[in-house]
Amino acid sequence: MDGIVTRNEPETRWDEFDRAFYEVKDVTGRPNEPIADAINMVSCFGDNAAAAENPDLVPVDSEGRPATRERDYFDWAYICPTHDAYREGLLEMIADCGAAHDDVRLDDVGFPRDDYCRCDRCERRFADSEFDDWHAWRANVITEFVAAARERIPGRLYLTLYPDPYPGHLAQRAGLDLDALAPYVDEFVVPLYDLDYGTTYWLESLARGFRSALGGGYAVDDADPEVPFSIELYAVDVDVDNLIQAAEVAGTYAHEVFFGYDAAQASAAIRRQGADQQDGETYTPE
Repeated sequence: MDGIVTRNEPETRWDEFDRAFYEVKDVTGRPNEPIADAINMVSCFGDNAAAAENPDLVPVDSEGRPATRERDYFDWAYICPTHDAYREGLLEMIADCGAAHDDVRLDDVGFPRDDYCRCDRCERRFADSEFDDWHAWRANVITEFVAAARERIPGRLYLTLYPDPYPGHLAQRAGLDLDALAPYVDEFVVPLYDLDYGTTYWLESLARGFRSALGGGYAVDDADPEVPFSIELYAVDVDVDNLIQAAEVAGTYAHEVFFGYDAAQASAAIRRQGADQQDGETYTPE
């Protein structure tokens, strides 16, 4: 199974792709109307436009530093997941996506980093909650949001994960408790992006790590995870042969492989891969 992630609606209908994800809202905050021909995809708590327009939406850490792209290691600005009005707007957008196409993908779900958010609202809600542990409270905030989204999605719910399978890291970093999320999620998607894919040992290590983290065992011939995961590769200006090799490695461990943001390069890789397989060639992880 090969899919594309795109901002260009016509590419969702290319014959080479079994599945297409269409960005209805990306991290810039730019909105598009949901479409019926693809799985609509929503960047939930990444939103440069909303953060610039209303700084009160932005999470802050214990030193009061906002989670914006002006900070080191932040590629975009974040929105606090406990902001009720923004959250309700997201859920309305997700419902609109579910009305256009049964399946929906949620992207950028979670808190931005380990020490977020320490705004007055989050501090107050944690203090008033039943939780003694702050990280457990954060995870509950995110799980409740995904559960609310689940009610608005008639078909499959795809959820993007930060590419760190080390035990406890996703919960510590973003508030993503995989065990708590599993009842609401039909498929996790892990972006493993590289500008070259000249080597693939790291890709295989991360893919195996996610199989293990999701309960599928360590070896490729172990039982599949209860909730499947797919891997998304970056296709922009990547050498086709390298992209094919990366896709073969990813496909050995993941349920599906998707390509991001260059439909022409992705389709070339898929066609070349199909031709090579017809010639009897086999690609295996190094």
